[in-house]
Amino acid sequence: MPSSAPMSSQSTPFAEAPATPLGLVLAAALPPLLAFNQTPAATLYNQLLALAGWGLVLVLWAPATPGWRAGLKSPAAMALALLLAAPMSSVVWRALPLSLGLGATAIIGAGLAVLLVAQGLSTQSRQLAAEAFCWGLLITGLLTVAVCIVQVFLPAGADGNFIARSGVVGSAVGNLRQPNHLASLMMWSSIAAVFITEKRGWRPALAPLLFAFVFTIVLSASRTGYVGIALLALWGVVDRSLSRSARLCLLATPLMLGVSWWGMSLWSAESGHAFRAASRLSEGAGSPSRLAILRDAWALTTANPLLGVGWGEFNFAWSLTPFPDRPIAFFDHTHNIASQLAVELGLPWAGAVLLLLAWALWKAWRSPSEKAEDTPLRRMALMIVLTIALHSLVEYPLWYAYFLLPACFALGLALPAEAPAKPAGATPWRMIGGLLIAGSAFAVWDYQRVVAIYMPSEDAMPLGARIADGQRSLFFSHQADYAAATSQPPGPFALEAARRTAFNLIDARLLMHWSQSLEKTGDVQGARFLADRLREFRNPTGDNWFAACENTASAPAMSQCLPASAVIDWRTLR
Repeated sequence: MPSSAPMSSQSTPFAEAPATPLGLVLAAALPPLLAFNQTPAATLYNQLLALAGWGLVLVLWAPATPGWRAGLKSPAAMALALLLAAPMSSVVWRALPLSLGLGATAIIGAGLAVLLVAQGLSTQSRQLAAEAFCWGLLITGLLTVAVCIVQVFLPAGADGNFIARSGVVGSAVGNLRQPNHLASLMMWSSIAAVFITEKRGWRPALAPLLFAFVFTIVLSASRTGYVGIALLALWGVVDRSLSRSARLCLLATPLMLGVSWWGMSLWSAESGHAFRAASRLSEGAGSPSRLAILRDAWALTTANPLLGVGWGEFNFAWSLTPFPDRPIAFFDHTHNIASQLAVELGLPWAGAVLLLLAWALWKAWRSPSEKAEDTPLRRMALMIVLTIALHSLVEYPLWYAYFLLPACFALGLALPAEAPAKPAGATPWRMIGGLLIAGSAFAVWDYQRVVAIYMPSEDAMPLGARIADGQRSLFFSHQADYAAATSQPPGPFALEAARRTAFNLIDARLLMHWSQSLEKTGDVQGARFLADRLREFRNPTGDNWFAACENTASAPAMSQCLPASAVIDWRTLR
């Protein structure tokens, strides 16, 4: 759409270089739709597809971003730059495995690149980009509605390759396999539907679209999604730039929720099928285990206030610190973005990141648009960011590339366009985009080393050889380390593998084998300390193991039957 009064810096041939909308549509639409997966990482291919898709966006849209260098000074870019340094600093100065550090660095770096490209788009290109982005979200939303209907009403039709099987009876999970992720995706699709129908003048289509997405949120049984629906209604209250019909549709979303709930309750009562949302609501608005993990995370934060426990090391530090009243589930995240950053980075570093992000949101909300037609675009983009920010207070969606990268793109669109002193070259984005595409393809190949461990073919090598090959993986060696730690005989080899894979996730099986390896190598007190932590989790695997300690006539059956004589600092176990 031609601009009536473009800035001089955006009227150059460079700024008006053509961009391909299809790349943006595919980047937004495809990652949440992919159902195919291979053990042990259920959504890895969704994340790699997101990285490759947004890499393609960087390549195709690079000529339309004359203002990206000016965007480097924006608070959002500075926040992501601070985060970008965190994973590798934990690799160098802490004990985070290189495979985990590289993966996190790639995702955060891609997010920063996507943010700068979106914020640097020319005025004309912003409108085209926003519409393509919303078309992608709308397409993925509509197809996901169909996926969820199959999962709930025709579960036999979910083959696991094109439609993921729901692991929760009476609940839809989408192809991302998580109810909360499904709910956030439906929120994004709802926002995209508002933007598309307003821009195209298709206002009668908005109500049925919103109803379909709200109905799917009910199928997800996500309490986060129900709060998100209230946010949609609030949008209808405060945004006077929307048409009257759009505002009424948004205000009607709580009513759509009620109608969907009533209809599902009737269906459940008449058919005898489970309706999980009803049981979820009876659990209350909060989760005692989530509150407990926040309490424990704060205790770790106050014990490590300046530098935190290290990026990616919360799981390690929390699991190996005595917490007699800990939640019995194994958590690898605090489920709150502010708490997670504080415990891993320390209060100064995390505080700087959070303040910069808050400043960016304030700018997106308060900065006036230079053109009236930019207002709907920026409001849409801000809503995309606010909904995923809401989700981030009770979960960790931004640790997944298929949420982080679209959120960064939306934040770039929501922020005021930066006027460059002179057009900036497109070469950096083409190089970064190419690296993301090539890196994603390499990661698929690299991952097969780990798949061979957990899903061996008929002519597979012996387990030991497959584990050794998996441990040479650049991005996934920590997955192979888990197999080594839990399937190889206790000893030095299994012990080193346990220490590395513990940064990914500690569970009952790993604690048991890790303890045995410590005992085998002569560290009896360390073995007993890990056994004490396993007792705190009150897990059936641990309970079965400790059953050998009961009814012994004289000496205990194993060293772990006795408690450790002292508390061991978790850092010494790395």
